[in-house]
Amino acid sequence: MSFEITGRLHKKFDTENKTDTFQAREFVIVIDNSGYTNYIKFQLVQDRCALIDAFEEGQDIKVHFDLRGREWNDKYFTNLNAWRIEAPQAENTAATPPTAEAFPTATDEPPAVAEDDDLPF
Repeated sequence: MSFEITGRLHKKFDTENKTDTFQAREFVIVIDNSGYTNYIKFQLVQDRCALIDAFEEGQDIKVHFDLRGREWNDKYFTNLNAWRIEAPQAENTAATPPTAEAFPTATDEPPAVAEDDDLPF
């Protein structure tokens, strides 16, 4: 199951080599919901660790992520595993209303076609 969220990049951490074959990197975004500031930490793993390099702290980003949970020694952990990061698109993409110049007038009508053309209609 995948999710997405848009927020402001707050903090980028360095990549950590957890083992010889596994690396992870964390970053935090800020979400302001109804006056409450939320700091949400995500994790990038393996070849995705460099995805956050293209973005600067303070920049708005859209994060696509999976929710992962696991149990270890009767303790439960939840990870938000990011798999794509992008600059958000403008949410308000409503078309600009047409202006008066956009509507045709009587003078915009094409000229009449001559009667001697050989079209069957």
